[in-house]
Amino acid sequence: MAKKTIRDIDWSGQRALVRVDFNVPFERGTTRISDDSRIRAAVPTINYLREHGAGVVLCTHLGRPGGKPSKEAELGPIAERLSSLLGAPVTYVHAAVEPAARERAEALKPGEVLLLENIRFYPGEERNDPAFAKSLARLGTVYVNDAFGTAHRAHASTEGVARHLPAVAGFVMEREIRVLGGVLDNPERPLGAILGGAKVSDKLKVLQRLVGHVDALFIGGGMAATFLKAEDHEVGASLVEESLVDACAEIIEEAEDRGTKLYLPVDVVVAQKIEKNAPSHVARVDEVDDGWMILDIGPQTAVHFSGALSTMRTVVWNGPMGVFEVPLFDEGTRALAEAIAASSGTTIIGGGSTAEAVEHLGLADRMTHVSTGGGASLEFLEGKVLPGVAALNDK
Repeated sequence: MAKKTIRDIDWSGQRALVRVDFNVPFERGTTRISDDSRIRAAVPTINYLREHGAGVVLCTHLGRPGGKPSKEAELGPIAERLSSLLGAPVTYVHAAVEPAARERAEALKPGEVLLLENIRFYPGEERNDPAFAKSLARLGTVYVNDAFGTAHRAHASTEGVARHLPAVAGFVMEREIRVLGGVLDNPERPLGAILGGAKVSDKLKVLQRLVGHVDALFIGGGMAATFLKAEDHEVGASLVEESLVDACAEIIEEAEDRGTKLYLPVDVVVAQKIEKNAPSHVARVDEVDDGWMILDIGPQTAVHFSGALSTMRTVVWNGPMGVFEVPLFDEGTRALAEAIAASSGTTIIGGGSTAEAVEHLGLADRMTHVSTGGGASLEFLEGKVLPGVAALNDK
């Protein structure tokens, strides 16, 4: 999947229309950004373009405003934070395809940066409206996609605009394709995959894709309950997707047939409520009582998983081991994150809540790669063609 990148373009006198992913979280009820990692990730691409003579027009979404303007989703705080990170002015215009935006874009000097208004204020964005995409394309002379987190969406700013301009990858996109593609194409072995989160249905396709491909598969989180049910364990009041019990049994059987070592919890942390002060205890997986829910992997499981992970040369992780947002149920996620951080192999965190967890634990810098896209990384590992990647020019 060799795609052209910003290194393949002579930027002198060009305007780069750059799709970035600045969909960042804010402290509740304020305009203070609580995690600017997505903005920081785009800085190398923006600086490369500036240093090589391009005017830079940035396009991003924030939240889900539903195709109409929303004061809460305006990008003023993002423009301020980006300006601070760049050490240079960032012009912010309350428009994207209107004449005001085009006038500002065409007036850009080499090295200057313009941030457009939230692209999801326009209904044509998520509909991938051809006329809207064409209007957006007029703002640049070359299109750059550096928003891997939105690459699984066929929107005007991620796919449609690439039909009108030369289209290349920024550094974030380039790295995501290379690292995640390496997991599928030529990983250093043994290769281990950890999958967690609430539901098997969210991960079923990637489970089916990876079983037989990876050397070891570790299952945790709420989805472990459906797997344990498939092994005839009683799981109390835990979330079980009854319609997928047979599918889990098939994955267990296929793992054995195809030589993938499957690791399921041997003990779990259970409670009757998902609350920080709820009574809880550790139970063996065959001793979960009625009315109790599995909310984290247990300490024996964490030790067992961690020991096996230490032998892996490549590890990819998508989905926490428990309800890590509640301190009472974050120990399994913490233990695995620390084990992975201590690994000498290649360690890949699959974005979304898993990335949030390792950031929260202060371990992100000790991972080989933390993906900027949760849903996108999952679909990539499923083997799906991502519209935002497919739209880029091949080398």
